[in-house]
Formats: sequence, structure tokens, C-alpha cells
Amino acid sequence: MHFVEAKGILYSKNGMNLYRGCTHGCIYCDSRSKCYNMPHAFEDIEVKINAPQLLEKALRSKRKKCMIGTGAMCDPYMPVEAELKLTRRCLELIERYQFGAAVQTKSDLILRDIDLLTSINEQQKAVVQLTMTTFDDELCGMIEPNVCRTSRRFEVLMEIKKRDIPTIVWLTPFLPYINDTEENLIGLLNYCAEAGVKGIISFGIGLTLREGNREYFYSALDRYFSGLSDRYRREFGYSYVIPSPDSSRLMGIIDDFCERYGIMHDNDRCFEYMSELPEKYEQLSLF
Repeated sequence: MHFVEAKGILYSKNGMNLYRGCTHGCIYCDSRSKCYNMPHAFEDIEVKINAPQLLEKALRSKRKKCMIGTGAMCDPYMPVEAELKLTRRCLELIERYQFGAAVQTKSDLILRDIDLLTSINEQQKAVVQLTMTTFDDELCGMIEPNVCRTSRRFEVLMEIKKRDIPTIVWLTPFLPYINDTEENLIGLLNYCAEAGVKGIISFGIGLTLREGNREYFYSALDRYFSGLSDRYRREFGYSYVIPSPDSSRLMGIIDDFCERYGIMHDNDRCFEYMSELPEKYEQLSLF
């Protein structure tokens, strides 16, 4: 872990990354890709120590309330957050200045801040996004080794449901010949239905590989799934998109399930929902 003074904190569409790098160890992580030009080791977390000051300045200068997002490139609830509390301090500012928040994570540490998320949702809007890839906890421990298991994430969803905070689940990625099975998918979808999620985001049944994350992924396959990296090389070569052979059928299962349970499942609509602050909230904030 090392500290930097960032020059800015909000990027396009009002998103922010308080950290850079990650220690969750997910074997498929695209953020390892060399195209992001990270100047340090991925697990050597870069901490934007002045993020709260930059965020407060940005919020005070905005003329219109909006949603503030975090978690797109790095998880805001990595273990270092338990000590540093940058995410919590930023949520406190979002609450104080009456903006909305959309937070994406894999970690149950988000429950520490459920008081702030509840308050933000009551006065404006909060959306919690959780990524779930693998219903079987033992397999999840291989694919996402340093973060809470999927069964625990389901418990997080249920706790958030009690607070009437809307949730979006990212069902992605699915690794061909590992977790791209109907059994895995149905288990995850049943979790979503029981937790009453607002929406599901899925970019197809598969994953993406680029220089940097491809090598890390293949190394993990060699540790846990003997011979599978050779199969990937034969079938996919250096392709960016790595689709499951069963992608169409499994995507059909997602679509049918979401229609049956009234779950929003158009990706564009999910992103619109997470970025829009309803006019009624904006009007209330004027008084």
C-alpha cells in the first residue's frame, strides 16, 4: 500500500475510484490489463489519500444534484478500507451534500456503512451493486480467493433488502468449462429472486482477456484446473472475448427468469437507473 495526492477524483459520469489496484485476487480481473498503464504492482494498493477533500470540493461546486458512483475499476471495500475509511468518509460527504450514491463491491464490508446508505436512500437515492459469479462456495474460493463467498454476499443482499435499498447484481464473468453451467446460473438467479434485486447485469456468458490479465488468468488455471489453459489457447487463441459454448442457451435462461420475476435485465436500462436521480428528489432538495 502506498499513498498519493490525486489531482482530481470525479471522472466522466460522476464516478470515482478511491483506490487503484486490488487484493481480492479474482483470477479473471480485467483491471490487471496492461492497457490501464498501472505504474505499480497490482496488489500494491494506491490510496488517493486526499479523495475526501477533492470530493467535497467537487460536490460544493456542482449546481445540480446527481448520482455519485464508485467501484467500476477497483473495489471500494477492499481490506484496507476497514482501516482507512476513505469510502465511508466519501459517503458521509455524499449524505451531507444530499447527492445520490451507486456503490459496486464484492465485499461484505459494505454492511459497515449501511447506516449511511440508508440515509442517502431516504433523502435522495442509493443503489448497491454486488458481483456474483459462482454459486458453489468452494469453487468461488478458487476464482475469488480473498473476498467473501457468494453465500455471504447473498446475506448482504438480504440485509440491504431490509433497508429498502435497491440492489443490482452483476452476473459476470462466467468462465468457460468452470462456472458456465445451468446449475451454477440457477443457483445465482434464485439468490437474486429471494433478495428481491432490482436488476441484473450480464454481458453474456463468458469473459474477456487482454494482455496482463490473460497471463494471470492462465497461471491460475494451471494451479487449479490442470490442462484447461491449453484448451483455452487452442480454442480462443488471443481473442479478447472468450464466450462460453453454451452462451445463447444460458442467456435465454437469464432473460426468462428475469421476465418471470419482474427483474430489470436490460444492461442499458440498469445503467440508466443507477445514474438517474428522479426529479422528485431534486425538488425536495430545494426546500
